[in-house]
Amino acid sequence: MADNNIQIVNKTEELRGSVKIADDVILCIAALAATDVEGVAGMAGGITNDLVSMFGGKNLRRGVKVSVEEDEAQIWLSINVKYGCSIPAVSARVQEKVRSTIENMTGLSVTEVNVNIAGIDTQADE
Repeated sequence: MADNNIQIVNKTEELRGSVKIADDVILCIAALAATDVEGVAGMAGGITNDLVSMFGGKNLRRGVKVSVEEDEAQIWLSINVKYGCSIPAVSARVQEKVRSTIENMTGLSVTEVNVNIAGIDTQADE
């Protein structure tokens, strides 16, 4: 992924400086927010994601694409939904959760959250 970091300028009178947020940080926020939504089984990512989760980790780069220009972000997510959940309802909750989380944490304006349903998870909850 290109190194297109964004820069936020702090314009308060007490402190002058800047904050840089890497695209990977926004990507991580988006993935964590999406997987926090009820009905999301996880990010889609194939065997690599399955192997990472077997060893207790999360591969948050799989299933997420981020584009940031100036103070706006567009997000593309590929997720797996739990069997029996309403796909339109889960997708709408993911879009709202990802948008609000990124906006609250970074100050960016999220103009798009595109959700691709890559699969249905039929495994029973443990």
